[in-house]
Amino acid sequence: MQNINEIEELIKLISKLPGLGPKSAKRIVLKLINNREEIVKPLTKALAEVYKNISRCKICGTLKPTSFECSYNNCEIVKKKYDKICVVENLSDQWSIESSNIYKGYFHILGGTISSAGQKKEDLLVNSLVERVKKDKIEEIILATSATVEGQTTAYYIQDSLKNCKVKITKLAQGLPVGGEIESLDDGTLFSAFKNRSKLNSNSD
Repeated sequence: MQNINEIEELIKLISKLPGLGPKSAKRIVLKLINNREEIVKPLTKALAEVYKNISRCKICGTLKPTSFECSYNNCEIVKKKYDKICVVENLSDQWSIESSNIYKGYFHILGGTISSAGQKKEDLLVNSLVERVKKDKIEEIILATSATVEGQTTAYYIQDSLKNCKVKITKLAQGLPVGGEIESLDDGTLFSAFKNRSKLNSNSD
């Protein structure tokens, strides 16, 4: 019975991953159990290494080695300077935008959205975004949050947080379908959304 409880707990944990439900989680758990040496052992080791050595940058939100400063192309630490910051929900959104080669500038990864599921605005890296705008010569903030209720709510909160900053705030426009998530969009749709982004404020005037 103890083993069954352990399996059920593992199924619950895996079902919390994006795109997975209880049925998919059960199949994954059975696959793991049947491949202890080939999958479970190296997977356990890899997860332990990630937990120990990888953390989020408190400035830009990207992943970095815990023992080093952030050297990614998001922070002002890098030599190349930009005047724009693209704000995204998760690292996967940044990867999608980067792979399309439609944007050159800093990124700021919030770490999620404001949602009814328990994610609070205090959990997001909004304060550090405001500090980056004040500290660096940032001329434009591009809100690349998803076209979902949570994404738009988060965008409004960011806009309000930046109301005292002299920076132009824009959002992705045409080409971004209602309910669409950034990481699931193709390059053509992303290009259209960036090209036709609309201005939200007049703080930079």
